[in-house]
Order: sequence, then C-alpha cells, then structure tokens
Amino acid sequence: MDNINNLQNPEKLAELKAFIAEKSSREYPESSLVAVLHKTQGLYGYLDRTIIDLISIEMKIPAAHIWGVATFYHYFNLKPRGQHVISVCLGTACYVKGAEKILDALKAELNITMGDTTPDGFFTLQETRCLGACGLAPVMMIDNKIHGELTVEKVKEIINGIRSHKKTAA
Repeated sequence: MDNINNLQNPEKLAELKAFIAEKSSREYPESSLVAVLHKTQGLYGYLDRTIIDLISIEMKIPAAHIWGVATFYHYFNLKPRGQHVISVCLGTACYVKGAEKILDALKAELNITMGDTTPDGFFTLQETRCLGACGLAPVMMIDNKIHGELTVEKVKEIINGIRSHKKTAA
C-alpha cells in the first residue's frame, strides 16, 4: 500500500484522529501512546513513517520517542505484512532438529529474507523463539496454525498448497 493513499482513507483517518483526540484529552496523554499504536496498526496493518509523523503531531510527542516505543515492542509491524504470515521457530528444540534447513528452504521457496514480504504481498517470513510445540520440532506457524515434524519437502508442499488455494480462490 502506498503510504500517502493509506493516510488518505478518510474513514480510517477520521477514526484514528478521533481515537487520538479522546486519548489526548486525559491528564497524561503520552501514557496512551501504546494504545494509539495498537489502534493505528489495527486500522492500517502496520506503522510507517507517515503515520508515525501524524501521531507525533496529533499527540505532541516527538517522532523519535514514538519510533523508540514502536521498535521496542515486537508486536508492532513497521512494514506491511503479507496475507499469510509464516513464523519459523528457532528455539532450541527446533534448532537442534533442523530449523535452519527449514528456514533456508522457505527463503529459497519464497525468494525473500527474514522479515520480508513477497512482492505479491502473499507471504511474510519471520522468526520466533518458541511456539510451544517442541515435541513436533522443527515447527513453523502459518496464520496461527502449527505445522510440525517439518522437512524441506514438507515445507514446499505446504507452501505450494497455500499457493494453489490462492489460484483456485482467484
């Protein structure tokens, strides 16, 4: 999405500004920054420079401070995310059982690096430290669904299955 067009969505912009105004009317408006960032990400899907600048102006908080908060919490996305988010577990059990090979296979299959989104906006690849499925190691999660006991071949099958579903849905 183009940042300028993203901000020019009048409904989203009005909703965000109303939310900021409501939070800014409190005694310590800066204490609502995380809530404003959550609201913003809910509306736009991520936090980009244009939106951070708007929040800075509206809340009278330096943009550098807002960036510090946004980058401190792993929850916030600073780039658009794909329709399908793939989280590869790099925790100890998964790593010992071959998570690095799984990650390399995903990078090759999607032709992206960690933290990137495919040019078509379909997949985002990210790492995580533990998905709590150590008995199924190595594992990855796609759209909140755990895929375990992974092999390079199984990863390719899963990705191709999602891609083929996209083609039939189109």
